[in-house]
Amino acid sequence: MSRKLLPILMMMVVLSPLAIDIYLPSMPEMAVEFGVSDTQVQSTLILFILSMGIGQVLIGPLADRYGRRPIALVGICLYIASSFFASVVVQFEYLQLARVLQGIAACATSIVVFSAVRDKFNVQQSAHYYSYLNGVICVIPALAPTLGGFLALHFGWRASFIFMTAFAVLVLFIVAFRLPETRPEHANNHAALYRWARYQPVLANSQFIFYALTCMIGMASILTYVSYAPSWIIKHIGLSELTFSYLFGFNAIINIIACFAAPKVIKKVGNHQTVSIALWLMVLSGALQLVLQQLPFTNLLIGGLYYMSPMLLLCVGFALLLGPATSMALSAFGERAGTASALLGCIQMTGAALLTGLLQQTSLTGPYAATLMIGGSGLLLLVIMTLPKYKHWHQERSSYA
Repeated sequence: MSRKLLPILMMMVVLSPLAIDIYLPSMPEMAVEFGVSDTQVQSTLILFILSMGIGQVLIGPLADRYGRRPIALVGICLYIASSFFASVVVQFEYLQLARVLQGIAACATSIVVFSAVRDKFNVQQSAHYYSYLNGVICVIPALAPTLGGFLALHFGWRASFIFMTAFAVLVLFIVAFRLPETRPEHANNHAALYRWARYQPVLANSQFIFYALTCMIGMASILTYVSYAPSWIIKHIGLSELTFSYLFGFNAIINIIACFAAPKVIKKVGNHQTVSIALWLMVLSGALQLVLQQLPFTNLLIGGLYYMSPMLLLCVGFALLLGPATSMALSAFGERAGTASALLGCIQMTGAALLTGLLQQTSLTGPYAATLMIGGSGLLLLVIMTLPKYKHWHQERSSYA
């Protein structure tokens, strides 16, 4: 059953990044059509991630109580409805509402995917499967912006949301007929859904907190890159939407390669060392971004490469980071996998959205915002990992509950 389960989870996990990446090339056009600023259009990304995060603590316990399968079906149906709603709105505020609903829907499928992996595989296997799933996630940034640019060029930006609707309908049929229930049979189905006793054992685990914050920093770094890139490349540098898609797609291809190579790195050096390597790559990405922005350019493409090339290091670092960090955060939890996954997602998504949203309120331009978020936060985590008094926060354990 495990071999049959993974392809279904791969289809489901696509829904979240698809809702982020496919409409990126259309963001400048959307700002013009709705008569809003770049920052307001960027808020549709922030709201999606924020609602994904907040929705985790509501939906995670439901997945533990009622099972993974029904939560997946309801989440996909909501994704279909909200995507179609976004494709027909005429007021910007309704687009923002649609993105909130879409984020809640995407968080439901995300919880099911990551809980199902924890349900069926041990800790070391889970790290590998999380990396494979992240590899699938990373395929979408390579393909979706080009597809979204093509759809927007021929049919307008609304076509991207219609595509999301159609893809989700396909996933719904696959999940309805092929997804088995993976929730452990011995799970406690009678405890209250929302009570402190359900969350306290997870939040009291120092290793969970450290790696949840690590995942949050990784996500905030990616969100900063993604939200600033269209405006900086298309509006500031002056490159076309299609050129932006190619640059963004090339970085995503590197991310894909890194994601599928990550299990081999994890197997060779272990989860803890892989996280350290990933954080160093993030620090180098921020440093290189700072250096390249000091160099003059006369060619627009070179200007675009000055911003995008340091992000290659971020993409590799993020690919290496998320699998082992997720695995080590969830490693101590068996029948609480849904709740632990929910809290992890809440911290990761909500924290990333808030950090990026606060950053967007400053006067920092794209490259310097990226330098601060990616390089600065990565360096902070590395400093913590070098301090002996915090060793119990991050050290890799030989056995798990």
